[in-house]
Amino acid sequence: QVQLVESGGALVQPGGSLRLSCGVSGIIFSIFDMGWYRQAPGKQRELVATITRGGSANYVDSVKGRFTISRDNAKNTVYLQMNSLKPEDTGVYYCNTQLLSVDFWGQGTQVTVSS
Repeated sequence: QVQLVESGGALVQPGGSLRLSCGVSGIIFSIFDMGWYRQAPGKQRELVATITRGGSANYVDSVKGRFTISRDNAKNTVYLQMNSLKPEDTGVYYCNTQLLSVDFWGQGTQVTVSS
């Protein structure tokens, strides 16, 4: 059974930082690409960042230079370091992976950027 569990969301002021974590079980984590998505109120879920099993990262333009995705295969965990946060980064953040073309999601963690 594939399980993804996000943590680390919080209320933070503009310009602040957060690190999200996603613990994964039920798969051989090291061979899977991973992604972080977010969903703002009233908007569709959007891809924020991905990291391949080899460690190559890609980002949506709006977070380039501010967010960093990383993984620790020994801990079966993927991280999203978020710096210089803006109000428009507010939303529920989800981690994701795919197995045989089936998407697996965690329950999400709320990030609110507000003064």
